[in-house]
Amino acid sequence: MESLSYRVTLRIVKILNILLVTMPVLLVWQLCYGHTDGLDGQWNLVWLVLGAFALLYITYGRIYGSFYISMARISEMVYSQCLAMFMADALLYTMLCLVCRRFLSLWAMGAVLVAQAFLSIIWCVAAHKWYFKTFPPKKTAIVYDYGESVDGLIRAYGLRKKFNVLRSVSASQCIANKHEDICGMETVFLCGVHSSDRNKILKFCVEQNITAYVIPRIGDVLMSGAKRVNLFHLPFLRVDRYDPAPEYLLFKRLFDIVVSVVALLVLSPVMLITAVAVKLTDGGPVFYKQKRLTKNGKEFYVLKFRSMRQDAEKDGVARLSTGEADPRITPVGRVIRKLRIDELPQLFNILGGSMSVVGPRPERPEIAAQYESELPEFSLRLQAKAGLTGYAQVYGKYNTTPYNKLQMDLMYIAHPSFFEDLRIIFVTIKILFRSESTEGIAEGMETALR
Repeated sequence: MESLSYRVTLRIVKILNILLVTMPVLLVWQLCYGHTDGLDGQWNLVWLVLGAFALLYITYGRIYGSFYISMARISEMVYSQCLAMFMADALLYTMLCLVCRRFLSLWAMGAVLVAQAFLSIIWCVAAHKWYFKTFPPKKTAIVYDYGESVDGLIRAYGLRKKFNVLRSVSASQCIANKHEDICGMETVFLCGVHSSDRNKILKFCVEQNITAYVIPRIGDVLMSGAKRVNLFHLPFLRVDRYDPAPEYLLFKRLFDIVVSVVALLVLSPVMLITAVAVKLTDGGPVFYKQKRLTKNGKEFYVLKFRSMRQDAEKDGVARLSTGEADPRITPVGRVIRKLRIDELPQLFNILGGSMSVVGPRPERPEIAAQYESELPEFSLRLQAKAGLTGYAQVYGKYNTTPYNKLQMDLMYIAHPSFFEDLRIIFVTIKILFRSESTEGIAEGMETALR
């Protein structure tokens, strides 16, 4: 009952947020759009308009994680909500313009967004303070074998108000002590624990109503895409290589073609200006062609606007970029990298079929070979066609370890879905202006955590 009360209370607080940011939409309808030719007198549309906005806002809010009161910082919630409101407002404005067959006041919708942002800030601050005043940090234990230091991550992400780490114990010690180390805990993190020990601890957690967070191993991720099959009157889980439905592959390819053509047309002025700027920097080539790997290890040449000096790899050794501090990056290169403009020529790769809009990011053969020497499973990410953006790009960082990137890419491969592709595309928009997504990876970091 306590869990039910907790969930119901949180939902009420989140509904209050939806009502608050919907109010400016109602106000602009009454003051402006409701009196417009084509909409004048049609007050029966008001509920449809408000409902459409609320539905769009909830949809984008879930995609961007706008309502994670217990997990996100205030600034992250405000940013996510403002982005969700912008997308919802833009679509609502477009629909109203289509109904009226002319452009409506853009200033009015701009005022709505400003009012919504102000209300969002008020709600986020109030909800954050209310939550942590009402719900104390959960008594937490960390059970480890090897892998990430979750205790350090909890501190780094400001989640000590959510998780009060009281104990940190090895899996073998936890089992030897008959789970006494995690008795009375509300939350347990399992980090790099082998399946046999992990299953024993998980069973105990379920029995004792302890919430468990598990960092999966590669086998776990592969199993997550298993299909339930009944054979011999027994339950089986069937695990296959990446083999999505033909209609999904057809629709995905059509989507790639449409997106790449439209994007090339719309962004052609930006690409032309960038090409001139790169050429004027040192007179070198505008584009940079680099051999990469795509589905089933097939090699292709990825296209980018050149952001480094012409002699960046004059010794022939493949090196990962160290980010903004990399001395090989040109002044123009720093700008186009920060704005992601250097990636735009890959639209030609997508149009040609060597890449997709969404998929695992393509690696250089030399770098992939280094990873595979430490992590043979790294080649499993080559089951799907390489993408311009992907699961690891939107939920990780540029300096996320190869092992963790592999886990994320395999999570995407295990559950092929066009709706998942759309979600990743929308989340990509969210991370475009976040600096941590472009952090460099230190040379030598290719050793994977295992």
